[in-house]
Amino acid sequence: MLARLISWDQQLFVWLNNLGSKPFDAYWLFLTKQLHWTPFFIVVFYVVYRKLGRVSFLYLLLFMALLLVVTDQSANAFKNYFMRLRPCNEPALEGLIRVVKHSDSFSFYSGHATNSMATTVVIFALLRPYYKYAALLFLFPLIFAYSRIYLGLHYPGDILTGYFFGAVYGYGVYRLFRKFVLKQ
Repeated sequence: MLARLISWDQQLFVWLNNLGSKPFDAYWLFLTKQLHWTPFFIVVFYVVYRKLGRVSFLYLLLFMALLLVVTDQSANAFKNYFMRLRPCNEPALEGLIRVVKHSDSFSFYSGHATNSMATTVVIFALLRPYYKYAALLFLFPLIFAYSRIYLGLHYPGDILTGYFFGAVYGYGVYRLFRKFVLKQ
């Protein structure tokens, strides 16, 4: 059963990865870097700041920093335990995929997907009562994580697993934040 899941994951990856084309490579290389999302983060954090106030917002920054440490370290622990080769390094996929970017670390599961989903879940949960279209925030982890498939760095299963762990961590941090900070 596991072999079949891995095979489907690879097949879906090959299909999704080959949807890309050279003229768009620079665009996806740009999108995959967290730093390039800074204007988006500034706008979102400003909106959250306006809703929470200064003290709660500063606590939120602390909670988010701790969240990113946990998500990043857990993803790295899984990568080092499972040691799944990234698609760009998988000999069986050589010649079948477009490799736009290389990385020597392991693939399972995606830290980009985990971090982006975890932070988005927290922010969404905080803004949902105030904004009808707060769910649009989830475009960020979708685009950000898809860039990893496009570039040849992660399988869809890596992304979906990262989304799952990110959602769990993010919801947990939101609940803690609500209990210890917003209750006041």
